[in-house]
Amino acid sequence: SFMTELQRHVGADTDVPAGDIGVGAREIGYLYGQYKRLRNEFTGVLTGKNVKWGGSFIRPEATGYGAVYFLGEMCKDNNTVTRGKNVLLSGSGNVAQFACEKLIQLGAKVLTFSDSNGTIVDKDGFNEEKLAHLMYLKNEKRGRVSEFKDKYPSVVYYEGKKPWECFEGQVDCIMPCATQNEVSGDDATRLVGLGLKFVAEGANMPSTAEAVHVYHAKGVMYGPAKASNAGGVSVSGLEMSQNSVRLQWTAEEVDQKLRGIMRGTFVACRDTAKK
Repeated sequence: SFMTELQRHVGADTDVPAGDIGVGAREIGYLYGQYKRLRNEFTGVLTGKNVKWGGSFIRPEATGYGAVYFLGEMCKDNNTVTRGKNVLLSGSGNVAQFACEKLIQLGAKVLTFSDSNGTIVDKDGFNEEKLAHLMYLKNEKRGRVSEFKDKYPSVVYYEGKKPWECFEGQVDCIMPCATQNEVSGDDATRLVGLGLKFVAEGANMPSTAEAVHVYHAKGVMYGPAKASNAGGVSVSGLEMSQNSVRLQWTAEEVDQKLRGIMRGTFVACRDTAKK
C-alpha cells in the first residue's frame, strides 16, 4: 500500500528512493514488484535492488567498503596504513558487516560488534570464519550478538554497553556503524585515553557535537558521516547509471569506481578543512 501511493511521486527521472536501516534488497524487492505491477514498466526507480533485476554489484557492500576506503585515505595522509590497526566497530548490520570484511582484507584487527542489547569483544580479533557466523546470526537467524558467545565462548559480552564504554586496550580507530548520537563526549574522551587517532563514521551522525569537539581538540582525524559513509549513495548513483544505459558493470568495475569516489571525497574534505 505504501508503494501504491509512492509510485505517483517517484521515477527514474523524478526521484529515486533507496533503502536504509531495516530496508534491504528484500524490502526493496517488495516495493519494486508493486511498482512494476502498477506502472507496467522496468525502470531504475529504486536503488538497492537485487542484481538479478537491475541492481548493482557491490551495492550491499558499498557503505561499509566506502567507509574503510575513506579511513585508508586518512591513514595514508598521515603516513600510515590501515594494516595492523585496532578498530572498534559498532553495529552488526549491513554497514558493520562489510566494513569488517574489508578491514580484515586490508589486515586491520576488528575487536567489537554491537546491537541494541549490548557489545561483544574479541581480543583476538574477528576473522573470516567469525564474521561468517555473525552474518548468519544477524542476516538469517535474525538473532542477537549475545548468541555469538554460544559458538565462540572466548568472546566477552557486555549487556547494555556500547563498544566505547566497555573495551579496554589499545584503540587506533573507531567506526561507529549503528545509529545517531552513539558516541558521546565522555566516550570520545575515554577513547582518546586509549590511543584513538582516527574516526570514520559508517552511521549517520553517530558522534554527538561534544564528541566532535573532543576529536578536534585532541587532534583525532575525523571522517564525518556525510563524507565517510557516502559509499552507499555513491553506488546507488552508479546503479542508476547502469539502469539508464541498460548495462551491468562487473563487481571489480564498481569497486574501482567506488575507491575513486571515496578518494575524491577525502581530498575535497581535506582541502576544504585546510582553508
